Amino acid sequence: MKDKCRIEEWDMICHSLGAEIQDNDKLDNLKTVLGLSINDLPYYLKYCFLYLSIFPEDHLIRRMRLIRLWIAEGFIEAKEGKTLEDVAEDYLKELLNRNLIQVAGTTSDGRVKTLRIHDLIREIIILKSKDENFLTIVKEQNLPWPEKLRRLSVHNTIPNGQQLRSVSQLRSLLMFGVSEHLSLCKLFPGGFRLLTVLDFQDTPLQKFPVAISGLYYLRYLSLRNTKVNMIPGKLLGNLKNLETLDLKNTFITELPADILKLKKLRHLLVYQIKVKGYAEFHSKQGFKAPFEIGYLQSLQKLCFVEANQGCGKMMIRQLGELSQLRRLGIRKLREEDGKAFCLSIERLTNLCALSVTSEGENKVIALEYLSSPPPYLQRLYLSGRLLELPDWMPSLHSLTKLFLKWSCLEQDPLEYLQDLPNLSHLELLQAYTGETLHFQPGKFKKLKILGFDRFVELKEVTVGKGAMPCLEKFIIQRCQLLKKVPSGVEVLSKLKVLEFFDMPDELMKTICPHGPGKDYWKVAHIPEVYSTYWRDGGWDVYPLDSFRDCSPRSGTVMRSHERRTLSKV
Repeated sequence: MKDKCRIEEWDMICHSLGAEIQDNDKLDNLKTVLGLSINDLPYYLKYCFLYLSIFPEDHLIRRMRLIRLWIAEGFIEAKEGKTLEDVAEDYLKELLNRNLIQVAGTTSDGRVKTLRIHDLIREIIILKSKDENFLTIVKEQNLPWPEKLRRLSVHNTIPNGQQLRSVSQLRSLLMFGVSEHLSLCKLFPGGFRLLTVLDFQDTPLQKFPVAISGLYYLRYLSLRNTKVNMIPGKLLGNLKNLETLDLKNTFITELPADILKLKKLRHLLVYQIKVKGYAEFHSKQGFKAPFEIGYLQSLQKLCFVEANQGCGKMMIRQLGELSQLRRLGIRKLREEDGKAFCLSIERLTNLCALSVTSEGENKVIALEYLSSPPPYLQRLYLSGRLLELPDWMPSLHSLTKLFLKWSCLEQDPLEYLQDLPNLSHLELLQAYTGETLHFQPGKFKKLKILGFDRFVELKEVTVGKGAMPCLEKFIIQRCQLLKKVPSGVEVLSKLKVLEFFDMPDELMKTICPHGPGKDYWKVAHIPEVYSTYWRDGGWDVYPLDSFRDCSPRSGTVMRSHERRTLSKV
């Protein structure tokens, strides 16, 4: 096909792909094949697939955003023994297996994070959606619209008011790349009471739209990454069918008591991610929740609740009522509330991810009262002083990610963690006060990412034969007494990246290739070795092979203004 088309034709296809697919006879075979692929889809997948056309070209589609939207649109059928989210994951896997959608990014433990669709497939499903009046995409202000709008996706520009006067049948409104200030009443003077999906993510919205309070059928509301800073008390109570409320990275720090009327709410996200200067991890600011939060018994995700507010202990006790919770984030947990917290956590048997932060770096997270942790826990983030690692830690056979911050353990934590059968990502920040760490032979069989940070007394790390056979990334930082590369790193055959952040020059000189350093042979097999230093508000990254005169700071700088390795907690 490439031989039959001139370069000019391909340029025209790139710039007007939709029109080319529709009118160019040379693409008939392609249209037929892709059309058959769509028509061959089972009925329950067809609308899920067509829905992908709602996203702009080259847009990275977040997996969980898509799943929540599918559920809100009513595309997901209930199945006994599975949540709607589980069924939606199955649908997504089917589309991936048919190569109709591609994985764009994954998390460190292998979960799909973002997705993309091929431009050709996108144009085909846009045409299909248009033919079936499934959705309308607006990229220019004055293009004609169908008489009845069901789903509207606005890209970059607000439509003119004249066209929006008759939208009484509109079910879904999503905006992408819109930089103009918004007013729902001006946009839709004729009303939009049947709306079920309203997604204003990344728009310059500054106030919570009063008109939303009348949207009784609304299931999905996202104001993520807007400048909204409060929700007036009585505007939420009428949204009886709301399932997702996404207020991530807004300025909202408290929810009104009316939130407790939303009995169908499944996903509640209210927090800001903040990074300041030399950030060990991304920090979060959560929200003050009503102390009767246990009334929201459909909740599956609750992040992040500030636990040191007013009736904090009562709210913590209420958490035990949320039996459907899969993910829970708690900040500023007080030590005296530890027992109540542990008793609630024991009741959350469906929990897959738990993040807990104490009131401060030197404050204790009291986990000694937790005797039976959630059996399916996959991700655990603990930021606070631990008197010791809980004795139930080795029983977490589903655990894939573990982050420990400020733990200051006196006993080597590796002994408790080395036999976790599915642990793939381990990060430890100020987690250990000892002088030596030893990875025993044959242990940590699935570990792929390992990070140490600020082990102030650490002087030696040894890796036994056969330990960490799957390790791909190893990050060591701010361990100022560690003056030599870990012994045994040379046998980590799958290691792709070894990175040192603000480590002593003495260590870096031992692996300098020009000299050579006495331990250069230990790291010579690793494709990427870096020495990184924080300076003037950014990272100076020096690849190992650029070191000159055995000085890690005299090589070629690969400047990076944000942290490149450690993950968010």
